[in-house]
Amino acid sequence: MTFNEGSDISKGRISRRAKGGIAVGGGVGVVGIIALVVALLGGPDLTGLVDGMGGGSTGGDDSALEQCQTGSDANDDLDCRMKGAAAFLDDYWAGSFESGYRSTQIQLFTGQTSTGCGGATSAVGPFYCPPDETIYIDTAFFDELRDRFGSSGGPAAQLYVVAHEWGHHIQNITGQMNGIDNSQTGPDSDGVRLELQADCYAGAALGAAEQTTDENGVSYLEPLSDAEWADALSAASAVGDDHIQEQTQGQVTPETWTHGASEQRQKWFNAGRQGTFTACDTFSVPGSQL
Repeated sequence: MTFNEGSDISKGRISRRAKGGIAVGGGVGVVGIIALVVALLGGPDLTGLVDGMGGGSTGGDDSALEQCQTGSDANDDLDCRMKGAAAFLDDYWAGSFESGYRSTQIQLFTGQTSTGCGGATSAVGPFYCPPDETIYIDTAFFDELRDRFGSSGGPAAQLYVVAHEWGHHIQNITGQMNGIDNSQTGPDSDGVRLELQADCYAGAALGAAEQTTDENGVSYLEPLSDAEWADALSAASAVGDDHIQEQTQGQVTPETWTHGASEQRQKWFNAGRQGTFTACDTFSVPGSQL
């Protein structure tokens, strides 16, 4: 995934929480935030992937990443790439709504941070918090995704992760999270359907990369190559419930799935890529077709 060097990413709503300063305390703590994220289906439950990552305190002032202004910056720096992703996804989704769209924002952090869902550490993995409508990412997660779980881990894989979390925001503001039965697990549970829909939304956004432009009419991204699509698909596979279970517990237990198998996640990512976000109604299909 390569940004057009002259594209304007300055509008991306993002900040980085500085490491150090006042330590985060109170809230529901790491165990509580993991449970809450899973309950709200706000993002992939990737505890197994990031177990053991560093856990320094966070606090202090946020940086708005003002140094990140162009696609060239996004190509050279990971934080700027996250800002570019925010600008791109915001314009894609704003253009997909006739009315009622409101943006989300990305908060980058190191180790741990405070959120509208309580205190969170890197062990949660990237997640979306519905109460404060914010996406939280410790970018060290991308190293874990590559080094421990076999994703190629390139820029397109990184954009898939952000686009998936943005998909949860779309579900939140459109009411699709309402009425979800969180008590059930398994390959055709409501939780899996919600996650697969977010994967489909991510595919739809990346599939529109060439058509999504900044205020000057410059497309944010160059056309994705076959290798870059494979990079994104490798991330979807790496966060499949079956793959994570194989890596962390040595056996697959489908009845406990909450996010979908690798094959399911890739299938629905491709469904969005080949169509539009309107192809992402995972709740209307029989379980056998998920």
